[in-house]
Amino acid sequence: MDQALTPGTAAAAPPWRLTRMLAAAIGIDVVAWVWFLIGLARPTPPMAGWGLLVFAVPVAAAASWRAGGAGRTFWRYVSAGMVGLGLASAAAARDYFSGEQPGQMIGGFTAVLYVGSLMLMLLGLLRIPGAQRTRIEWTRFGLDVATMVVTVVVFSWHLVLPRWESWTDGSAAGTASVVVVATAAIIGMLAFVKVSFTGTGLIDRRALYILALTGAVGAVGGALAPLLAERPYLNTGHVLLPTTSLLVCLAADRQLRATRAGRPAPRPLPRRPSVLPYTAVLATGALLLSCVDGRTADLMAVALGSVTVTLLVAARQMVALRDNVRLLDDLDVRQGELAYQAGHDGLTGLANRTVLIDAITAMLAEGRSGLSVALIDLDDFKAINDDLGHTVGDALLVAVGERIAAGLPPGAVLARLGGDEYAVLLPDGCRSTLTATAASLRRPLPAAGHELVVEASIGLAEARPGDTASELLRRADVAMYEAKGQGKGRQVVFDDRMDQRTAEQSRLTAELRNAVGTDQLYLLYQPIVAMPGGELAGVEALARWTHPSRGPVSPAVFIPAAERTGSIVPVGAWILEQACRQAAHWRATMGDAAPRTVSVNVSARQLREDGFAEEVAAILSRTGLPPAALTVEVTETAVFDGGAALEELKNIAGLGVKIALDDFGTGHSSLGLLRTCPADVLKVDKSFVDDVTADGPQTVVAAALISICDGMRLRAVAEGVETAEQAAKLQQLGYRYAQGYYYARPLPAEDIAGYRPATPDVLSFPARAPK
Repeated sequence: MDQALTPGTAAAAPPWRLTRMLAAAIGIDVVAWVWFLIGLARPTPPMAGWGLLVFAVPVAAAASWRAGGAGRTFWRYVSAGMVGLGLASAAAARDYFSGEQPGQMIGGFTAVLYVGSLMLMLLGLLRIPGAQRTRIEWTRFGLDVATMVVTVVVFSWHLVLPRWESWTDGSAAGTASVVVVATAAIIGMLAFVKVSFTGTGLIDRRALYILALTGAVGAVGGALAPLLAERPYLNTGHVLLPTTSLLVCLAADRQLRATRAGRPAPRPLPRRPSVLPYTAVLATGALLLSCVDGRTADLMAVALGSVTVTLLVAARQMVALRDNVRLLDDLDVRQGELAYQAGHDGLTGLANRTVLIDAITAMLAEGRSGLSVALIDLDDFKAINDDLGHTVGDALLVAVGERIAAGLPPGAVLARLGGDEYAVLLPDGCRSTLTATAASLRRPLPAAGHELVVEASIGLAEARPGDTASELLRRADVAMYEAKGQGKGRQVVFDDRMDQRTAEQSRLTAELRNAVGTDQLYLLYQPIVAMPGGELAGVEALARWTHPSRGPVSPAVFIPAAERTGSIVPVGAWILEQACRQAAHWRATMGDAAPRTVSVNVSARQLREDGFAEEVAAILSRTGLPPAALTVEVTETAVFDGGAALEELKNIAGLGVKIALDDFGTGHSSLGLLRTCPADVLKVDKSFVDDVTADGPQTVVAAALISICDGMRLRAVAEGVETAEQAAKLQQLGYRYAQGYYYARPLPAEDIAGYRPATPDVLSFPARAPK
């Protein structure tokens, strides 16, 4: 894109200057037309007509030069073109007064100046950046342009060729005049095609249409030149150039006003089909019928039938295009559902972290007093999941969210931050609300047929002057962990001494670094299977840590701590190398039965490290694992904002490594992300799988995701499959790969060789044919 076409690169002229130029252009044009009309009635001195051009050209050139703004480069081309037209008019005057060319004719040098000036304007037009298009869209654009060009050629052949000799008098000068007229017509046509098919970038659309009229004025006026053969003292240029100058001034004024009003802004092209090609078909058909009118009835019938069939085919295509627009609108609805998921927790329907941070930021900006944030974390929730299963655990999370929401005052915001952690934004800082919340959670909660009582650790942080949302959440997080450290089931208000206790996290991460390379830290591998039979397709490597004194440390504890302190970089490198080494061993010992790929989770922190892609390449080289056998899994959040993380991911993909978007649908889900991220695999989050058999919103989203994957040639993997019904429904929707407890729990490396499908209760549903 031309840098001169970006906003703010040039200051536009003060509006009063262009207003004065526009007034001058109007005055010159009026005088030119009055003098021309007088010349039609009686002979007038030719010098007066040519002299007006001396004033018309500089005004238009100055106006377009000063239009500036977002499209400075384009308007400079227009200004240069006007100067060229002025020089061409001066050359035409010389041809006339020297007697070298009679009447309306011009010499070869003058024609070159005219055509060169028009080509300058065309070059500026072509440099306007249009809408981004795919290869198919460019092909369609080329066909549309070809349709218009053929139409113009047909009409020119029919209307111009029979009259060529009479218009040109068979002379080179006459031919040069016709070439100038034809060039002006082509410029006008291309301007309209540019606006209709590719957009106008940052140039005001109406301003460009006005400029397109200059080509039409030049073409029409030039074509009428032979009518003045009996009045050699007149020339169509006496009125064409002042009128062209006026149109340029009008366009420049329109551009300036649009810039002052905050426009133009690039906007997507409308989805409705363009009517210009169909107009061309209709016009050509009408021309054909006019040509055969009065001839044999048989020829007329054939012509009429051909035109009718063409129109019917065009109508059918219009219907198909409108149906495509409807389908695109439906896709927008699906994307809207995904956008809703980006701001809400898929399981509970509560706001997520992004919405919460926005709400905190807004209230802090309002300067509200008494603002506070509480973090609520359920105690021993992992035990409920392990003992009763994820179905009960998820039902409990929903019930907890409803119980907390029922006791909140107006204006409070409740969000689920992930796992069993909730956050509450309290506009008035009511500590009594938290006490009541904790008490309500101790009452039995219904969860998938169970009555459960839970305890919660609650940390509260009160807003201070100069706080940010992140700082307020951090202090609430510290207070919450302090409550857990005090024995759980407690409420703690943050004080500054608690920051000292964060040293414990530093010790934890230091111990994690020491655990690397020992038996404390090890990997388990969860099979990724092909449906419906459950055959092994790949594995996902999962890190586990058994501390010598702490005992098992949950990945939900040590992975976030490692990310916060940066130790995830060396730990992640160890995990990646161990997984690659194990995968290479499987390939050597198991042959074709080995997992085709091993998936390794990579954090945003790792992706932001310089040279991470080179480290991946080095690990592959050391372990002997082919790049295609490694899949790097990243979350949407890690690459949503682009930048260094996305570039590093592209470098990894360039090695031949596959890329998987993990937990898709729970973060900043966007169809745009699927275009920018070099993804090969889409891992559909468990939250969409849980209720997939209920034919509710989750089923709609799951169906939309598989359709998107089919269309974009991505492999979809459903996560968290726990029941035969879920597996069968997913297969019916078109899913071919899955992982979850229904097929296998995470296994030690030595058990992968003995993995066998064990899904005898797979239900039979009609499977949708894959695309």
